[in-house]
Amino acid sequence: MDSQPDFGGSTKRVVVVGGGIAGSLIAKSLQFVASVTLIDPKEYFEITWAKLRSMVEPSFAERSVINHKDYLTNGQIITANAINISETEVLTSVGRLVAYDYLVIATGHKDPVPVTKRERINQYQAEYEKISSSGSVLIVGGGPTGVELAGEIAVDFPDKKVTLVHKGARLLEFIGPKAADKSLDWLTSKRVEVILGQSVDLNSVSDGGKVYKTSEGETIEADCHFLCTAKPLSSSWLNDSILKDSLDSHGRVMVDEHLRVKGRGNIFAIGDITNIQEIKQGYIAQKHALVVAKNLKLLMGGGKESKMATYKPSSGSVLAIVSLGRKEAVAQFPFTTMIGCIPGLIKSRDLFVARTRKDRGLDSRRTDN
Repeated sequence: MDSQPDFGGSTKRVVVVGGGIAGSLIAKSLQFVASVTLIDPKEYFEITWAKLRSMVEPSFAERSVINHKDYLTNGQIITANAINISETEVLTSVGRLVAYDYLVIATGHKDPVPVTKRERINQYQAEYEKISSSGSVLIVGGGPTGVELAGEIAVDFPDKKVTLVHKGARLLEFIGPKAADKSLDWLTSKRVEVILGQSVDLNSVSDGGKVYKTSEGETIEADCHFLCTAKPLSSSWLNDSILKDSLDSHGRVMVDEHLRVKGRGNIFAIGDITNIQEIKQGYIAQKHALVVAKNLKLLMGGGKESKMATYKPSSGSVLAIVSLGRKEAVAQFPFTTMIGCIPGLIKSRDLFVARTRKDRGLDSRRTDN
């Protein structure tokens, strides 16, 4: 391991809990200025917005699923869950106590996935085979995940009968109605049946798992289904910890303008788990990581707290791009909303995979073992 710089006579220990979009970036950013330990239940970081492409093209995951050891070359990786924290240590699910000087919590949402990269890619292969062998597919949930999955299947498998059921009055409720309407029109043009204002009871599937019933009593026949609804936050492990009073009523970690946990001098939180009033998106989580990396470098170097960087959520309309297959997308910008190949050029072809890999010091095109 390379030698660490000397901050006041001792190398500071930074523990990052959670190896997703935000956790991976801050661990990578600090690995040569601190003794970094990353605690994550899986051996890899996954570019979350590329997941749906991997379901129709499993080989895509070779670049979008990245082993932690490939970018964190000068830190320690512990493959386990964090289950508690004290003032000085993190307790893992394998019984290990990990001491810290600074702690960063980046556990995001609960998403049960396999431990190894190869197992994850095999999972995508199984999902691809499930789609390709089915004549009809049901998608439950009309947020960005459901809409993007419907787009991927409609483009790559135009012969499939795709039905999307969403309990809301419109699709993509996290952005404006213009983007939602344009997305609905696009899906309809691809022969995707969209049912709004209803839910699906997945516990009442009949006829060998091929007949589904909606909340309004409608029946939908599909050979398989995919649940694309919101996942719960991964913060319950903090309920009995020293941060139990730092959680709001929704289980989010309350932070100040420096992304430091309120009332704590050396504990930060980044990404979806924070209580910041903003849409939860990957590019925003990465902004959090860069702000906290800057603040930790300042503090570890003996800088004044008054000089710490602040994080300011964007105001006004949300910037968002939702992919619609391989070449098109719907985009909401501050002053306009558009759909088609122009926003598709921004995101849909590569889904920002090359850029995200480059941000972690990796070759943008090479696949990793």
